[in-house]
Formats: sequence, C-alpha cells, structure tokens
Amino acid sequence: MKKNGAGILLFILLLMLTACTSNNQEQKQGSPTASPNGGKTAAPASEQPKQSPAAQPGFPREVESAGGNITIKERPAKVALASWQLLEMLLPFDQSSAGITVPFAAANSALSSDVLKPYADKFKEIKVIGENTKVNLETLLAYGPDLIVAGSTTNKAIKEQLEQIAPTVWIDEEKINVRNEWPKVVTLMGSILGQEERAKTIIDDFTAKQSEGKGKLAARKGETVLFVQVREKAVYVMPPSTLARYYEGLDLTSPPSVEKMTNFEQLTLEGLSQIDPDHIFLGYFNYTDKSLAALTDEWEKSQVWKSLKAVKNNHVYPINGELALGLGPIGQKYGLETVIEGMK
Repeated sequence: MKKNGAGILLFILLLMLTACTSNNQEQKQGSPTASPNGGKTAAPASEQPKQSPAAQPGFPREVESAGGNITIKERPAKVALASWQLLEMLLPFDQSSAGITVPFAAANSALSSDVLKPYADKFKEIKVIGENTKVNLETLLAYGPDLIVAGSTTNKAIKEQLEQIAPTVWIDEEKINVRNEWPKVVTLMGSILGQEERAKTIIDDFTAKQSEGKGKLAARKGETVLFVQVREKAVYVMPPSTLARYYEGLDLTSPPSVEKMTNFEQLTLEGLSQIDPDHIFLGYFNYTDKSLAALTDEWEKSQVWKSLKAVKNNHVYPINGELALGLGPIGQKYGLETVIEGMK
C-alpha cells in the first residue's frame, strides 16, 4: 500500500509540473491572458514585433529633384545639408539629427543667436559639415547621413562625391530662386521628411505675420525705407527685389533711387545722404559680437550722418543682418517682427 500511495503521489506531481510548463510556454509566446473585465489583453509591447522602418506611413515616396525625381525608401533619420542656403529650411521641422553647412564660419555662427538657438536646441545632434560654399567631405562621410539635400548650382562641383556618400536630393536652383522663393524649398523639405502639414504651417504662420504687420504699418504707407548690410569696412544697399517679403509683404516703399536696383551696391555716407530715406535698417553682420568693428560706427560721428532725416527722427534701427537680410523663414520672420516693432 505504501508503494501504491507513493506512485499515486508521484503521478499527481508530474501532472502539475506538466500543466505549469505548458502555461509558461503559452505566456512566453504572447498568448492572450484574461483581463480584469473578462476580456483579453495582448502580450506586452516589448514582446510584440517592431514595425519595420520601411513600413512608416507615407514611405517609400518619390520627391522632385533636379535631373530626375528620386525615391526615398524611408523617413531619413540623419539629413545632411550640403548648401548653406538650406539651413533655415530644415531647422523648423521635427528632426533629431542634422549635418549642416553654415553660411559663415562655424565659430561665429548664427546658430548661437537668440533667434536660431531655440530651434537648434531641439535637435539631439547637429554636426557642422561645412562652411559657406565649402563642404568637408570627410566630415560628411563620418557623419553618415541617410540622405543629403544639395543645391544643383551651389554644390555642382562635388555632385559625384555627394551621391557616393548617400542618396541626394538636388534643389533645382535654376528653377527656384532660393532667396526669394524659400516657401517652395520649405514645401519640398516637408515632402522629403514626410511632414507636409508642418511645411504648410511654417508658410502660413509667416503669411499671417505679414498680414498683421501690413495693418499695423498702414499709417507709414509712402514713407521710404532702406535696408543696408553693415560690414567691418563696407556698407551695401539691399535691392528691394531681394527683400520682397518685407517690401511687398508689409507694403513698404523703397527710395526711388534704389527701387530698380538689382545688385548689392556699395554705399558711401555721401551716397546715403543723397538717398536720405525716412527709415534706415542697419543690418549688422557682427550683431552677436559687438566688439567687432562696423563702418557705420565711424559714420555716426559725422555731421553728415546727424543731418539724415532718419537719424533726426530716431528712425534708425539695428538688426541682425545675417538673419533678417538672409534667406529662410526663421530669419525673415525675425526681420518682420523687428520691422513692425520699429516702425509701428
């Protein structure tokens, strides 16, 4: 009887062990388990298969590129900009990593300005891969971009090298005037990143700011406004055609003598006295470092300067020229706000 009892007990233990093992295997395989309300819950998220990057909504997609459209298989995590003109076309988007070419020297970049820094800080990684028109190909290669965006004219000399590093979208600079038509570039960038709605919001916000400013400056209609670049040893007139977003967008009036100007012409103090505008915007290119010299520092000591209408009426306004007189939605929006605040 003792032997029979021990056998029965062993049999029961084996049944219990088999049942426990079977139950554990089912849970590991993600079998549904009972929920408190009697329904069923899926396996933990960590045990569910991850979505393939290629299955991201909207990708793969075909985008416009000079010389022939290009197919982007998945949303690029690391985007490199070979053209300095494209910096502000990328910063407003939801992106975590970027390789950028800055307009001037990286050591004195506008990225550290109060205007661009909030945008740059949202990125987990920003790598400077070039300055002005020069791209450091070794740095670009080390950055390892998923996609490069370049200018068909600006980066023509390194076309082959860029395309060997990563798929490259070429902005057709013969069809798009990047300075005056940045909304087209922003729209294309939105298409590249799969963020069309974000691109539309960027453009709509800018247009709304123009409309708001036009109303606030209606009382100034007809008063002449001049924008100049201020450098260390030279001052240049900004042709109205390069600042259509100010002149046309805010309904400003340019001085008659510069109205049809098409090139950036160097300006003397005597020449400025002949133009004698009602309002002068001094676009300093040393705005973030006041220790650097500017030619207008000397002008301001002269009687000719003090005789200008804008000076006598306190209608001279300093602005960050690299941003406000540059190209792109961020700098020009800052410019709009500065013009509106100064002239209202």
